[in-house]
Amino acid sequence: MSARVLVVDDIAANVRLLEAKLLVEYYEVLTANDGATALEIVAEAMPDIVLLDVMMPGMDGFEVCQKIKENPATAHIPVVMVTALSEVSDRVKGLEAGADDFLTKPVNDLALFARIRSLVRLKHAMDEWRARESTFTQFGLNNAIAPENADLSLLQVLLVADEYGPSQRIVETLSEEGYTIVHSTSTDEAAVKALDSDFHLILVDDRVGGNDVLRFCSQLRSSGVTRHSPILIMLDDGDTERLAKAFDLGVNDYLVRPVNRNELTARAKTQIRRKQFEDNLRQQYEKSLTAAVTDSLTGLYNRRYLETHFEELSRDLRGGGKPISMLIMDVDHFKSVNDDYGHAAGDEVLRGLAHRILTGVRGFDTAIRLGGEEFVVLMPNVEGRSAVAAANRLREMVEANPFDIDDNGGTLGITMSVGVATGPAGEIGLTDLLERADQALYAAKNGGRNRVEVAEDLPAEPDPVPKAARA
Repeated sequence: MSARVLVVDDIAANVRLLEAKLLVEYYEVLTANDGATALEIVAEAMPDIVLLDVMMPGMDGFEVCQKIKENPATAHIPVVMVTALSEVSDRVKGLEAGADDFLTKPVNDLALFARIRSLVRLKHAMDEWRARESTFTQFGLNNAIAPENADLSLLQVLLVADEYGPSQRIVETLSEEGYTIVHSTSTDEAAVKALDSDFHLILVDDRVGGNDVLRFCSQLRSSGVTRHSPILIMLDDGDTERLAKAFDLGVNDYLVRPVNRNELTARAKTQIRRKQFEDNLRQQYEKSLTAAVTDSLTGLYNRRYLETHFEELSRDLRGGGKPISMLIMDVDHFKSVNDDYGHAAGDEVLRGLAHRILTGVRGFDTAIRLGGEEFVVLMPNVEGRSAVAAANRLREMVEANPFDIDDNGGTLGITMSVGVATGPAGEIGLTDLLERADQALYAAKNGGRNRVEVAEDLPAEPDPVPKAARA
């Protein structure tokens, strides 16, 4: 996963060591040796994550973190404090300053890089939602609420743990904060409850009797209902391999046993506040899906939205060689569908195809109906091979699932052809990317249909075959 990492430490040897480790893992690394320089770099370069030392002369790490989180333009950037301080009170102070985690030196590399991957994934998802928010703002359609205005009282927490003393102390601690606690003693029971209610936090003890807790966390992430629910796992101190696995499976944060009340409260508030902010962005996004930016037949975005959103997305991804990929999909022989079954059946096919596309791509990919039977998927931070794999999954899913075309149970098998193009974000324009993907789509049609073709670096020439002739 490509990411830009800012390392902040006043000791040059520490900076060089961490920089070397990050470079081996193919991260882009920025460095700073004091708090003021770090804030300048954060504002200008907008890194994907900040690794921040605490004990620095002048402005310490706590103050730097607080300033990053107080600035609306940088508040979404994850901050991990990496320090020799080891007291629980120090961790709590860092979390209250807005840090996403607090790691004590010497840091285990496995745990560190798992944490970086986890927070970068979250940052990329948030970037996409923020880009959408910005796009809607340009249309005067958005009014998001900042996370600091979120009400933290009377929110639901799902606790998955055995019935024993520590669990009861957790219940008491969170109840005192105003949260409503739902307690499950097995992952099976918890899975059912998680599907029935929108929990603001899921707190899981990895010792819950005889249960595969990590599999449970993975299941939560794979379900559309709980995909965005924050997961906080309780582990034994020093169990770095299990912690790294948990992060890779989508766990948001962790607590070590014995659980400190203040740290529990601080980490819970951080995760709940983030969820409230994300939920608000999603709600505003849904409310803003108006005719100005959506296709009335399918509910997907239209070309007007694509043009505005592409510029915003390119701006956010610019730098660091981050790619942007595009899929153009076209229903094979669609004209015959309208001719043989009527336009109502054709409309059902287009609506069904839109639904399949939405369910088959990532949550922060953008699906668009370009016009007629032609659809586009915009995939940020995705290189060519991954885009081709995604295109083939979509094509196979469409082929394997016939479409409903009437109220009497009638179905129709449909295939589609796909063109794929990839370019460096911020350098390739929408017109060029569309043209390259369109050339690949034509190659797929010309090559027999129901296939995926990848754009080559060909000179931009007018297509000798009208689009209408491809169907």
